[in-house]
Amino acid sequence: MTELSGHFNLKRLLGFTLPSVIMLIFTSVYGIVDGYFVSNYAGKTPFAAVNFIMPVLMILGCIGFMFGTGGGALIAKTMGEGESKKANEIFTLIVAVSAACGVVLSVLGIIFLPRLAELFGTDGQMLENSVTYGRIILAALPFYILQFEFQCLFATAGKPRLGLIVTAAAGIANMVLDALLVAVFPFGLKGAAAATAISQFLGGTIPLLYFCRKNNSLLRFVKCRFDKKVLLKTCTNG
Repeated sequence: MTELSGHFNLKRLLGFTLPSVIMLIFTSVYGIVDGYFVSNYAGKTPFAAVNFIMPVLMILGCIGFMFGTGGGALIAKTMGEGESKKANEIFTLIVAVSAACGVVLSVLGIIFLPRLAELFGTDGQMLENSVTYGRIILAALPFYILQFEFQCLFATAGKPRLGLIVTAAAGIANMVLDALLVAVFPFGLKGAAAATAISQFLGGTIPLLYFCRKNNSLLRFVKCRFDKKVLLKTCTNG
């Protein structure tokens, strides 16, 4: 009997839900930590740039939640029907498509960010800082989307605690790198952005490596084919 197919008492239910809640907290820490170090070591205008750009990036990151929650529900339903091979194919497909979406949005964001920032009323030093910070973060957007997505899919794979460990590690890495690149070395706004981008890279890459290898979870990457119906159900559910 797998973890998901067993009877859920209160203890097991909390074991699956609490890690997801804590993962959300760690994920939201990025902007707070960047803001703290930038405001104290880089100045008011760079701090305003962080607060301006971060909500946009959080919205883009929520694409990962759409794929994670919608895909997770579809994968769990498929596994419940006894079709584990198909479940793994769906899992592989939604991860691949979400990563591709992340790459496209990253490129478009880097190109059009200056114009977008101008439309929202920024100019001068504020505009320059917003574009500098945003472009560095956008370079890691595919991994940020994957990190959000895997937060949901680790629970579907029966490994919610592993998902928490990965997210916590990425969050702690962000704090340490912010302290190093902003407080110790004077890289300012660029250092804060690099710290966040690196931590997001870790948060998205570690799960990829885990599922690429043989593992004892319910899911792993397999060969799959493009399926519009699966993607439509994933997006509507999410």
